[in-house]
Amino acid sequence: MRALRLAALGLASLALQGCLARAAVNVVTLPVRAVSKGVDLATTSQSEADENRGREIRKREEQLGELERDLEKQMDRCADGNDEACEKAQAIRAEMKALMPGMPVEPERGD
Repeated sequence: MRALRLAALGLASLALQGCLARAAVNVVTLPVRAVSKGVDLATTSQSEADENRGREIRKREEQLGELERDLEKQMDRCADGNDEACEKAQAIRAEMKALMPGMPVEPERGD
């Protein structure tokens, strides 16, 4: 019985050495992993920046499309003599003008 206990104790000590070594490695590498995770969160890769820029451009294009439709409606009403619609049309034009600097310019094609 005593031999069985000694054998079990020997096996347990061998098994624990691996666990202790793994725990020591985890403790040592934890600060490095934490710093690298922080750097990853703080920086933006080029592909992420491109995706964000594309999303922003699509959002502005949608806004401009809505403003163009509203402008057409207000211009029709303005042409019918509605002064309030003329003022709204001017405000819409100003809003469109403010959005335009953020839109990319299409390159000219040399067809």
